Amino acid sequence: MNPALAAYGMLGIAIVCEVIGSTLLQKSYGFTRLMPTIGVAVFYIIAFFCLSQALKTIPLGVAYAIWAGLGIVLTAAVSVVFLRQSLDLAAWIGITMIIGGVLVMNLFSSAAGH
Repeated sequence: MNPALAAYGMLGIAIVCEVIGSTLLQKSYGFTRLMPTIGVAVFYIIAFFCLSQALKTIPLGVAYAIWAGLGIVLTAAVSVVFLRQSLDLAAWIGITMIIGGVLVMNLFSSAAGH
C-alpha cells in the first residue's frame, strides 16, 4: 500500500475518533457519567495513536492543520445534526474559511508532501 495513502487513512481515523471523543465529552457532563467518560478516553487514545502513525509520513504542520480544521468542521456538523445545536452566519462563514484553508494547503502547498 502507498505509504502516503496509509498515512492519510490513519489521519482520517484519528479525526473521526477525535470528533467522537469530543461529542462524548459533552455527553459526559464534566466527567460525571461513567460510560461517556470511558468513551472519551478510549476514542482520544485511538485518535492520538492514529495521529502518531500518520506523522511518520505527513509533516506535523500539515497533519495538525488537517486534524484541527476537519475536526472543527466535523464537530460542528455533529453538534448541529445530532445535538440539535445551532450555528449563526458568522460560524458558517468561519467553517467555510476553515475548509478553504485545508483545501488550499493540500492542493497548492508543497509543504503537504505529495
